[in-house]
Amino acid sequence: MKVMVIGAGLGGLCVARGLVQQGVQVVIHERDALADARFQGYRIGLSEESIETVKWCLPPRWHPLLDSISGDRRGAGRAVDPQLNLLGTVPAQDEGRLFDRHVLRHLLLTGLDVRYGDKLEHWHERTDGTVRAVFADGGTDTGDLLVAADGMGSTVRRQLLPTVRRIDLGVRGVIGRTPLTDENIGLVPGFSTLIVGPEVQMFLGKMQFRVPPQQAAAELAPEVVLPGTASYLRWLMLLGPEHPQIAAADQDPAAGLGLVQRLIATWHPDVRKLINQADRQNSGLGPLEYTTPIEPWRRAGKGGAGISAPITLLGDAAHPMPPGGLGANLAFRDAKVLCGRIAEAMGGELPVADALAVYEGEMLEYGARARTMALRQLVELGITRPDQLVS
Repeated sequence: MKVMVIGAGLGGLCVARGLVQQGVQVVIHERDALADARFQGYRIGLSEESIETVKWCLPPRWHPLLDSISGDRRGAGRAVDPQLNLLGTVPAQDEGRLFDRHVLRHLLLTGLDVRYGDKLEHWHERTDGTVRAVFADGGTDTGDLLVAADGMGSTVRRQLLPTVRRIDLGVRGVIGRTPLTDENIGLVPGFSTLIVGPEVQMFLGKMQFRVPPQQAAAELAPEVVLPGTASYLRWLMLLGPEHPQIAAADQDPAAGLGLVQRLIATWHPDVRKLINQADRQNSGLGPLEYTTPIEPWRRAGKGGAGISAPITLLGDAAHPMPPGGLGANLAFRDAKVLCGRIAEAMGGELPVADALAVYEGEMLEYGARARTMALRQLVELGITRPDQLVS
């Protein structure tokens, strides 16, 4: 069996590793020219279930390395005003551990067959039941199954489910990171700090590695090459269309940093210094988006209806939703469930189409629940109103 994975994000890499362990030939096609062609994101919080899934897809000898490059969520969260006066606290939460997306991605990439520079144009099912992927440079690849792990704007999903619409909330997130120092670590004494201003809010979070990633790899798994990412404070400000400068910043992501600096010009000097010292190469601005609901597109069993092509979706390609910390956890769950269903098909327990239908039904059900939670959170944070959402 040969599986093509479109997209070398966390979920795509996890499912690839899981399938390779099952003896499946896997080729990953990634549109970026290199693993480091663009910035890959900030810290993410993984539940213990997700961490166990990552360990499941990694060689056991790498498990100590995975633990070493994580960060702990310790201490109470707090809310402060722009002058850092305490407004309230939130008890310490047991929400798993923290990982840097870029570092974790490099760990998962190690040893896999990744074809960089392959921008998917379209796919089609062949008469023999296989699927062919066609890329922008004219190249092609053929496999028994295509797994779309190509994110919110999935090229695969647009062709598979053309009625699904992307929805822009009209809110832009200006996000960045600043190297963690003895001077600024006090801004986040616990697991998070929310700065509540009269017009805007700023969210601060800490990514403090237990061991610097390159040092951890050299000591625990020399065959793994990890980036030299240092511990940092991640900051985020959400801006709506009521800010007149947002239109200009939308056309120039680097301008987002300048916009934040203007909005916090009267805030505490330590906060202003944090933004002034931001890593400008890894700071920018992007939209908050989600999509209309995605319904099951095939049914299992005799007489199963709907799309029958050997195509399935994973992660943000399958259940796209606004950011809220759920995306990576859902992608890892998808990967584990999908690998289990494919193993059943390879063992003769289910036809491949039925195995995919069972996976898709389960995945879309828990994905829909997560989507509801994420949209509710947007309302609770005042980012949008219930009447502005498409349910």
